[in-house]
Amino acid sequence: MSVQLATDRVSVLVVDDSEDQRDLLRRHFERAGCDVVTAATAEEALLIVDVDRPELMVIDLLLPGIDGWELARHMRTDYPDCPVAISSVLQEDTYPEAHASLPKPFSGAHIRRVLGECVPRWAAA
Repeated sequence: MSVQLATDRVSVLVVDDSEDQRDLLRRHFERAGCDVVTAATAEEALLIVDVDRPELMVIDLLLPGIDGWELARHMRTDYPDCPVAISSVLQEDTYPEAHASLPKPFSGAHIRRVLGECVPRWAAA
């Protein structure tokens, strides 16, 4: 069953190889009223996105295997209706094309800004 179908809350997929960062992002998005699924690799995320169809994907750039740049390109090509936010410690001018950026370190205010920019129904709630 899809995360989106299970609830009227916004569904978010967080992709980060750091367990601490995944947990931190999950907690911030949950506090903002979202349902969150996490993945440690791009390969895992691609399996999840096929089933769950999240309303927002947050991608770390420094991933093992398929990196965040390639995952962002894949999302633009194969899932253009799913907004992508890039979260990274790298300089923002190195980020791939995306709907939003979420430089690390981030705060709850940054999470709410990204939701407002990327998921209109969250902003309207």
